[in-house]
Amino acid sequence: MAYRLLPAGDAFWRPSNQMGVSNTDLSKQLEARALAARLWRLTPQQASTRHRHRQQEELYVLLEGTGRVRVGDDVLTLDPLSALIVESDTVRQLFNDTDADQLWLVVGAPPELANTLEMTADELAFLYPDGPQALPPELDQ
Repeated sequence: MAYRLLPAGDAFWRPSNQMGVSNTDLSKQLEARALAARLWRLTPQQASTRHRHRQQEELYVLLEGTGRVRVGDDVLTLDPLSALIVESDTVRQLFNDTDADQLWLVVGAPPELANTLEMTADELAFLYPDGPQALPPELDQ
């Protein structure tokens, strides 16, 4: 089949394994082979995992809210529909220190293993240099 459609109401949302952030794996549900894609909804005081990748470059597009992301040592604030590319080996972390939800589209290629429950200890240590549940200083209280 040349295309696959996932109506918004049919998307399966669940909390992430490590940080409990609501997300839907678009690439899995659409059976994508060449890229990874998820929507992430961060509520106030939530953060995604602080992570990097071995090969996967990621595109971050903020769809709703005021976006906050730490890339390496830089903290960026994005307005809706702003886009950011992060190279594979650069450590990054989305976080929400605002009073409103953030909705992010994150697309990466080539796709890499994303389920922390299926990773080896060495893989976890590389991908999550501070552990898979490290909070950014903005939220670490």
